[in-house]
Amino acid sequence: MCTKIENIMKKIAILASGEGTNAERIIRYFLEKRTAEVALVIVNKAQAGVLKRAERLSVPSLILTAQDFADGKALEILHQYHIDFIVLAGFLLKVPDAILHDYPNKIVNIHPALLPKFGGKGMYGSRVHQAVIASHEKESGITIHYINEQYDEGNTIFQATCPVLPTDTPDTLAIRVHQLEYEYFPRVIEATILGKNLSI
Repeated sequence: MCTKIENIMKKIAILASGEGTNAERIIRYFLEKRTAEVALVIVNKAQAGVLKRAERLSVPSLILTAQDFADGKALEILHQYHIDFIVLAGFLLKVPDAILHDYPNKIVNIHPALLPKFGGKGMYGSRVHQAVIASHEKESGITIHYINEQYDEGNTIFQATCPVLPTDTPDTLAIRVHQLEYEYFPRVIEATILGKNLSI
């Protein structure tokens, strides 16, 4: 019975550029749930902390350059690992059209604000939180969305909110947003792969 379940599990690739806290939580979530498998972690920076996290959890990882994505090598590797679904977790390169076309509605990203506000090229990490605070927003949150050819413009799958306090700094707001990411991102990925709506 276990072998049969493993054979039909969807294979996920996580693309990341940084420390990989979200990536680790996603890997651990699916190790426990067994509804899908994180089969590969791809990074574009050799010093990315996510590499050590993947190694500790026995997930294969590869370092690919921007050129590897541009010339089709990344797509070939995704095929070699039989990847069904791609998750961007703090990945800072633009995904090339060839991968987008090969994985329609099978690539999701998480953004640390409520799109369509505070999105677009260059809007990531503390830059987003700084912009939210500077605009005197009353709430922020996360947006999980499909990706397309434009930064942060793919169809929204899920949003969750948190308050922006008068005393917030980018760092304190980031803590609140990270909590939403950790709570919801793995569950939304699972629901999306299984074709279900996440109820909260």
